[in-house]
Amino acid sequence: MASNGYHASLNAQVATSGYPTVPATDPSVHEHLKEKWTDLPTNETEWLKKAVDVAAILSVDVVQRDRENKSPKAEIALLKHSGLTKVLGPKKYGGGEQSWAVAYKLIREVAKVDGSIGMLLGYHLLWTTTANVVGTPEQADRWQEKIITNNYFVGGAVNPRNSDLKITSDGEEIVFNGSKFFNTGGVVSDVTVLEGVLDGTQDHIFTIVETCQPGIEFLHDWDNVGLRLTESGGVKFSNVRSSWKDAFGWDASSKKPLPEILTIPFASLLLPTIQLVFSNFYLGIALGGLEYASKYTAKSTRAWPFGGDNKDKASEEFYILATYGNFHAHLRAATALTDRAGDRLSAVYAAHSADRSSLTARARGELAEEVASAKVVTTDTGLRVTSGIFEATGATSTKSKFGVDRFWRDIRTHTLHDPVAYKNRELGRFQLLDEIPEPTWYT
Repeated sequence: MASNGYHASLNAQVATSGYPTVPATDPSVHEHLKEKWTDLPTNETEWLKKAVDVAAILSVDVVQRDRENKSPKAEIALLKHSGLTKVLGPKKYGGGEQSWAVAYKLIREVAKVDGSIGMLLGYHLLWTTTANVVGTPEQADRWQEKIITNNYFVGGAVNPRNSDLKITSDGEEIVFNGSKFFNTGGVVSDVTVLEGVLDGTQDHIFTIVETCQPGIEFLHDWDNVGLRLTESGGVKFSNVRSSWKDAFGWDASSKKPLPEILTIPFASLLLPTIQLVFSNFYLGIALGGLEYASKYTAKSTRAWPFGGDNKDKASEEFYILATYGNFHAHLRAATALTDRAGDRLSAVYAAHSADRSSLTARARGELAEEVASAKVVTTDTGLRVTSGIFEATGATSTKSKFGVDRFWRDIRTHTLHDPVAYKNRELGRFQLLDEIPEPTWYT
């Protein structure tokens, strides 16, 4: 682990060069795709095809990249060149203007091959819509134009359990100081969503700032069991400034939150939206694990010669067929449930974005329970499938060169983000008592 002095020096280099001097994959390897992928897809089928193309490129060296744990600059360049980063953006600024239902499926396709990059895409898409949910219409439009026209990749340092980021007011600017134990994608981002509490109040402020500046110091300390390429390590902030005009949902003149923006149920939609991001990359990882294991079994798993009902091929053995069949059925059910939640969330945005005040607490709560159901099922099924496939692939499949363990490691790592037991309790109260959940940072 490098010293604090090293990190300070590193951050200064980042501020001047734009690239950290930590090991990173080379973005130039995908430069040729800029010319190949000049037009955005125009419908869901074309968008899904593009996600499949991206996943195919990632699949070539996914095991090696997971092992090397380099900063994924090349992979982010790939997402940018493909246009997947723009899928939700308004067409008037060069975006795809697709629904969240489509975006979730893209996240899932990428995660089938590389859970880390699927997660980064999901978080990016969530952060691109921050101002749409908690900002004024003017703020939302201005930031959509910036993000889409510049093809920015958006990171986020919003960790509610780590409330060490404080905000002070200095004239026409707000100033951030403190730290976050972890962030997502910040190291490879162009701009970063920040959130903190205004000094002397209990009021939270979201904003977006340029990532490459001296006051943002990434610690490069993410070396966890799974999701190793998500750059989710710690970050420090020293006098990072943003205009009051970019304090989402606040009045820049009075420096007060706008209740008509921030106190209505619509303002809390970021939470079910990102919870469904989680479900989709869990689902994608599990589907990818099952697909990889199936091919491995068909090609490499040897039949067991001591069972008393010996078969010539492992793919003819009853318990292996039953294992794959059971996993297939449960993942089909998980997919149907998750797609239904995505359709419902998309319908809520379509119905209420123009008139945010029209979304009721009850409708918001019922959406949250639909999303919670998907979260429970994709967590339970994903963990069961990605650990259980080893029983059907056999002992040799545990060799590190195959990387079969990455599927379980990735799901296991993120499903600890917030305990699924609380989702079960929440759904129990909805079922037994007809209580919708109170919006929280995780609901």
